[in-house]
Amino acid sequence: MESRDVILRPIVTEASMAAMDDKRYTFEVDVRANKTQVKHAVEDIFDVKVAKVNIMNVKGKKKRMGRYEGYTRKRRKAIVTLTAESKEIQLFNEE
Repeated sequence: MESRDVILRPIVTEASMAAMDDKRYTFEVDVRANKTQVKHAVEDIFDVKVAKVNIMNVKGKKKRMGRYEGYTRKRRKAIVTLTAESKEIQLFNEE
């Protein structure tokens, strides 16, 4: 898989934005990606050094539209911790 195929998008929540102060970034990744693929993809795309990668699978939630039931799609999240000497990832330009 290519690096851009592994990392799908950053996850923007209050908790993930607060974790950015500790150099921990949260991404939605491909459901087939493993920790080493995520590590290499982040290092390749953002030019940083990764210290640790935690991955979790998120089940789809049960939803209803009238009388029809279904599930939202399942997804996979990766929390990437950078090394102390790495620069920050500029996901959002504040300037």
